[in-house]
Amino acid sequence: MVYWQVALPGPLQTLFTYGVPDQIPVQSGMRVMVPLGKGQRMGVLWSPAEKEADRVIKPVLSVLDDEPLLDDELLACLGWAADYYHFPLGETVLAALAPNLRQGRSLRELAWRILPSGERALAEGTLRGARQRALLEWIAQTPQGVSESQLRDFPKAVRLRLADLGLIEPFEQMMPSTWPVRAEMSGNTLPAPDLNEAQSAAVTTVAACLEHFGVWLLEGVTGSGKTEVYLNLISRVLAQGRQVLILVPEIALTPQLVTRFTDRLGLVPAVLHSGLNGGDRLNAWLAARSGDAKVVIGTRSAVFQPFADLGLIVVDEEHDGSFKQSEGFGYHARDVAIWRARRLGVPIMLGSATPSLESLRNASLKRYHLLTLPERAGGAAMPDIRLLDVRQQRMRGGLSDDLVAAIETHLLAGGQVMLYLNRRGYASNLLCHACGWVAECAHCDSFMTWHRGVNRLRCHHCGFERQPPTVCPNCSATLSPRGLGTEQLEDVLTGLFPGFGIERLDRDALSRVGELDRRLARIQSGEARLIVGTQILVKGHDFPHVSLVAVVDADQALFANDFRGAERFAQQLIQVAGRAGRASRAGTVLVQTHQPEHVGLNRLIHAGYASFAQTLLAERAEAGLPPVRAAALIRADARDADAPRDLLTHMANWLHEHLADPDDSPLDVWGPVSAPLARRAGRFRYQLLILADDRPRIHAALSQLESWQGTRRTKGIRWSIDVDPVDMA
Repeated sequence: MVYWQVALPGPLQTLFTYGVPDQIPVQSGMRVMVPLGKGQRMGVLWSPAEKEADRVIKPVLSVLDDEPLLDDELLACLGWAADYYHFPLGETVLAALAPNLRQGRSLRELAWRILPSGERALAEGTLRGARQRALLEWIAQTPQGVSESQLRDFPKAVRLRLADLGLIEPFEQMMPSTWPVRAEMSGNTLPAPDLNEAQSAAVTTVAACLEHFGVWLLEGVTGSGKTEVYLNLISRVLAQGRQVLILVPEIALTPQLVTRFTDRLGLVPAVLHSGLNGGDRLNAWLAARSGDAKVVIGTRSAVFQPFADLGLIVVDEEHDGSFKQSEGFGYHARDVAIWRARRLGVPIMLGSATPSLESLRNASLKRYHLLTLPERAGGAAMPDIRLLDVRQQRMRGGLSDDLVAAIETHLLAGGQVMLYLNRRGYASNLLCHACGWVAECAHCDSFMTWHRGVNRLRCHHCGFERQPPTVCPNCSATLSPRGLGTEQLEDVLTGLFPGFGIERLDRDALSRVGELDRRLARIQSGEARLIVGTQILVKGHDFPHVSLVAVVDADQALFANDFRGAERFAQQLIQVAGRAGRASRAGTVLVQTHQPEHVGLNRLIHAGYASFAQTLLAERAEAGLPPVRAAALIRADARDADAPRDLLTHMANWLHEHLADPDDSPLDVWGPVSAPLARRAGRFRYQLLILADDRPRIHAALSQLESWQGTRRTKGIRWSIDVDPVDMA
């Protein structure tokens, strides 16, 4: 018996020791089924272990794999991520497995191969049955064997008859992927457009460094052709026979990228995201692991995908907060990708028109190499951005007279118009003007949004929904919608401009499979001339015929309740503005606001994002906030209002008492304070913010705190650590 440490899913930070019979060859990264308590659990072999004296070690129940599913590089990455984000290793390891594999599904499957007697039968033509001959010919074309699942068109009796005749034999094999290596294309791949000087310089610079690690921050204005830079570098990596991983922040972006990459490269990219069914996701996982899929496009979880020979990582829209998982395993895909690239010795490119302050600071410290694309590709001009002062103006469904006139002008000139409003639903709430009653969520400290299309009140925080009352529950007066949502804006535009098609892009409108593609097709064809949407609009979509972009309500984001609010607002405004004037039409952006003198808003519009970001960095340094200092957020919640606050108070006191060493760098503890959304899904929420000048100081404090807290009972209280927090809500 040999002994192994096994990573098991669960809340504990420890590894578990089990025995493996000597005659079974095993390696790190293979899955095993083990006994645990009264049941059994799937785990991953981590490292050999020594038998502890006077302790009974249970044997594994079975070894599920013939070879490691996770190689040493990926295991090292998972180990680092578990330590860095202070998350149980067994749960972290699950992130690298396709969902079907997390349940213990075997990758072994029955297959059939031809025997020498079968080859002779084909050569001599002795088989009389047409089906037997067809099946034997097919199996003969694949010397490594044909899986049972690939033979579904042939009756089982035919296979068994050939086996009885001694012409074929069954065997077990690892399940292969069925990924197409090349696209089925009617013609040649699309030619690459000529690169401008800045694009060529970026490609040449990175291409000279493909053999070793480096972080390249590609800061390019919207429409500057960052994707063309990616494609040129990807082509060079593919020519070396290596693989490429492209991380995107939004599932909605993958169909466009897949089409573009297929047309240009002649390869079918594998796609990895949570919207796939189990079979498709497993097939893509296998294809990337085996090397059959040369290009993989995925959302944040794809950063833990095993590869055969990864040569380049691209993180598109690297600033996007979607790359940070906010609950559970709180990893940041961009930062994990950088760690993997360093471990593999390959380059990684971070692309954005509005880079995160973290990346800009790393570039200023020479940790990243900065590349810039200052002009739009193809000679297109940057849009003209103007503020619309809506004070004392007549408003029609959230639209000022000036904006309505501008929309009409652009529509009559043949352009498309995009309206951005980051609030879905019909109205923010239902209100009684007689007594002041407001529809509130029964489980959260928030109002419920009215979705008129389905006539439901929905909480956008916990998902609770109910039928809206027909009259005020307090006084029986008529209820009125309050606040503007995309659903209502769509109705307003339909009434104002009835002769023009309109499409709405938000989570509600795109809930059905294929709906995004259908709506994008109507927009690209010009059938829809008006586009209404939420932040989905800022996720990198290309609408070449849009000549006017309107930000309907800039004020809702001007006064955010966390220190990252100004950065997020600036990124969203610049990104949505960048949808205008990307082709031959000149672009105009109109921003409706009641705060036309707002200093930050004017600086952003007139000086640009780079200048605005440098001002924010200076403010963060002055305040001692990330990215200048390291941060971790401890969250606690419970159904008892006092319990999470009391727990975090004990933690704060312990940190002050035990880690206030004058010889160490300062460790600041802020809180506990109530979370911005104090109650969600019936649980009261508190937060504790920890700040330090360097990350080792933060991690040492968190590790000691975990050890101390592990000895204390926290019945009914959930608490978690969020390292490098992005969402403070």
